[in-house]
Amino acid sequence: MSVENVLARIAELDRTLVPKTTAPASGSGSSAFATMLQGQAVSSLPSGVAGATWTPLGFSGATGVAGLATAAMTSVAGAGGTAGARALSFAQAEVGVTEQPPGSNDAPRIAQYRQSTAGSGVGPWCSYFVSWAAQQAGAPLGEAGQGFGSVSAVAAWAQRTGRFDAAGSGTPPAAGDLIVWGGEHIGIVESVDPDGTLHTIEGNSSNAVTRRTHGAYGDGATGFVRLG
Repeated sequence: MSVENVLARIAELDRTLVPKTTAPASGSGSSAFATMLQGQAVSSLPSGVAGATWTPLGFSGATGVAGLATAAMTSVAGAGGTAGARALSFAQAEVGVTEQPPGSNDAPRIAQYRQSTAGSGVGPWCSYFVSWAAQQAGAPLGEAGQGFGSVSAVAAWAQRTGRFDAAGSGTPPAAGDLIVWGGEHIGIVESVDPDGTLHTIEGNSSNAVTRRTHGAYGDGATGFVRLG
């Protein structure tokens, strides 16, 4: 065998030792890579989350991040709080409602407050106002949820049901508690300062729903009613 034949034979043997490769079909390599990344992303999520359906940032309509944010806000709003806190939030939204005309004990909005109290009529409306706020909060005043048209009736009900704390009894008032001045006037506590100063929202105060500030124990308040 000539030298040329030997060299050709060696080259042929070398070619048989190199493994053959097959080019991937168009797009199959990127598809496999994407599938691998998707699987890795899901498997790396915390336990209990991997099974959830996730929407990418490129979303349309109310899905994706916007939908998740809306759902979170709805969940927080639906969580609510104490009855007192809910009543306070309704009372805060009413600040500025005034009698029309002043001194009449009446106005379209005040007429709506009266609807929360059975047998109510046009007249002093501070009790109507707190009865309305409590009803809106899902904790209506009275054994039958009938509301009260007088301050003394609110206090009597609270005492019967163990909801009344006398001023100075050692139980400090809290935001959302009703504040009672004898049989004369009633409001709702908005906040309490460290020194005992009380900030309140009161219906029928200067012919309106008004914010007020009182000294410790409410400038002669006789007690506080817990709504829960």
